Amino acid sequence: MNRGKGFGFLFEMGCGKTLTAIAVAGAAYQMGKIEKVLIVAPTSVCSVWPKEFDDYAKFKYKVNVMLGDKKQRLRELEALKAFPFKALKVAVINYESTWRDGIFEALKDWEPDLVIADESQRIKTHDANQSKAMHKLGDIAKYKLILSGTPVQNNAIDIFSQYRFLDPTVFGNNFYAFRNRYAIMGGFSNKQIIGYKDLDKLIKKEHSIAYRVTKDEALDLPEQTFETRYIRMDTKDKNLYEQIKKNSFAELEDGGSVSAPTVLTKLLRLQQFTGGFIQADESLKPELVFKGKLNALEDILDDYVIDAGKKLVVFCRFRAEIDLIQKLLEKKKIKYCSIYGDIKIDDRGDIVKDFQTNPKTMVFLAQIDTAGLGITLTAADTCVYYSVNFNYAAYSQSLARIHRIGQKNACTYIHLTVENTIDEKVLKALARKEDMAKTVVDDWRAYFE
Repeated sequence: MNRGKGFGFLFEMGCGKTLTAIAVAGAAYQMGKIEKVLIVAPTSVCSVWPKEFDDYAKFKYKVNVMLGDKKQRLRELEALKAFPFKALKVAVINYESTWRDGIFEALKDWEPDLVIADESQRIKTHDANQSKAMHKLGDIAKYKLILSGTPVQNNAIDIFSQYRFLDPTVFGNNFYAFRNRYAIMGGFSNKQIIGYKDLDKLIKKEHSIAYRVTKDEALDLPEQTFETRYIRMDTKDKNLYEQIKKNSFAELEDGGSVSAPTVLTKLLRLQQFTGGFIQADESLKPELVFKGKLNALEDILDDYVIDAGKKLVVFCRFRAEIDLIQKLLEKKKIKYCSIYGDIKIDDRGDIVKDFQTNPKTMVFLAQIDTAGLGITLTAADTCVYYSVNFNYAAYSQSLARIHRIGQKNACTYIHLTVENTIDEKVLKALARKEDMAKTVVDDWRAYFE
């Protein structure tokens, strides 16, 4: 690493860019080159970083995630500054907050030695507030890294802002000079990009300070990679969840004989909450109370569908979740198809065929109990679990929708998991290949701890 310079890890999803970035940070720390790291990531990825450090770092570190309101974020940074022991100090924050009044100044005054832009395509728009903030933070840092699985050469103009952050000597500081060099302008008032020129030179410059890894090149990549995106609740949501959990526990304790159906029903209500909804006993319609998972899914749609042009399968358990996700897809103008309980069996074959063969249909959205068995979805190699059911056999079958004959790529599965909730306990049970309906009665209290 040279002072003021940067490097890019352009690794496809599942190829280990987070692990590699932690290794680089650790090596630089142990060499005495850095002491403070700022990681900027999509909101849904922020909480993943501490867990990745726990799994991979073999050096002393302290990671604080700057989420919540402004006071909470600044408090996390102050606590990191005050940490009394020698360790690599790592602050993690989302892109949208970097430019906010008071937060930008605090990050700048902290003077991080290394700034890492995770999913760096988030700063592809050169004049966006978060891009300009990242440029300024990059200018004061000794070292910089960008991490992205998106092949930026497919959207040539997007590379400028990322490299303005990374190393302005590669493509310069002037966006319009860059655009005139590599883009062919036309259309209305000659202001639209109608093509590109000299892309070979652009890509050569891009790769002069970047390393690209695709799934095809990663020969030792497992056929299936599992990733968990952790979502944090704010204090209000956490209190409401804890109250529902406490009430459920009390009802079971006072109810005398405990059966699997009664326990699973209570767990179901907790799971509905992490998906975003609560439903009063007298109400016919669930009420939306929490958007953590929806925001995390939007991050994934932006990165892998809109930016990378990849098809995606999304499984969830509840119909209310299907309706909510459909509205999000329509808002983002993403063409999708969906299968849930109300869809006629005779119509499902054509729906699957549309996803498999229509290049414009980018998302397959389905209830796991309805579409987790017997269909082929190999047009996608990435699957998101918005929520899961309690049955290991059904979950295992759903994994095989993209991982089956006809699939040419390694498959990636992303689980959206709300921290310290039923989501984590269900995932652990599935990892043990348990059918919770058969085991929950013996240890039901553990699910409400």
